[in-house]
Amino acid sequence: MEYYTWILTFHIMAVLSWMAMLFYQPRLFVYHAEYMDKKDYTDVVEIQEEKMYKVIGRPAMYASLLSGIAMIWLNPILIQQDWMIAKLVVLVSLIGYTHSLEKYRKDLKAKTCTKSGNFFRAYNEVPTILSLLIVAYVIVKTFSILFTAITLVLGAYIVYKVFHQKPKGSASKSEDKE
Repeated sequence: MEYYTWILTFHIMAVLSWMAMLFYQPRLFVYHAEYMDKKDYTDVVEIQEEKMYKVIGRPAMYASLLSGIAMIWLNPILIQQDWMIAKLVVLVSLIGYTHSLEKYRKDLKAKTCTKSGNFFRAYNEVPTILSLLIVAYVIVKTFSILFTAITLVLGAYIVYKVFHQKPKGSASKSEDKE
């Protein structure tokens, strides 16, 4: 157990790096989707997207997973806690989300992605919602169905509102046409 706090420290730093990618990558996708017709611009964004995912995000995700497994191995009682099981369930969603970013990155690069900038703005809210659940479970060391349900419903509402927002300046542009 003497190494546990060192592994925990490494785990927290790895998670922070992973989350940085999860928060920023969809924002790059917004710009990529909205400026698809500007090749010079998308060439630069594609480099950022690839490095963000392959150099920062994916290694940080694996480091998070390995250090998390090490902590459970050193302290197996964790896996018997309801909050840890809930955290692991949400974690599986976060891993799936991470892999979806690579799919969207490849689709954008191949110019086969049909998702809009608004889609990626809304999609960008997903890791915030999931990380809120994980952080709450870890800090409070309990699982609350009510908290989880409220967070997911509120998160779904935010995603819906972001997805359906009107582009900035759309009212003035339509008025100019008249």
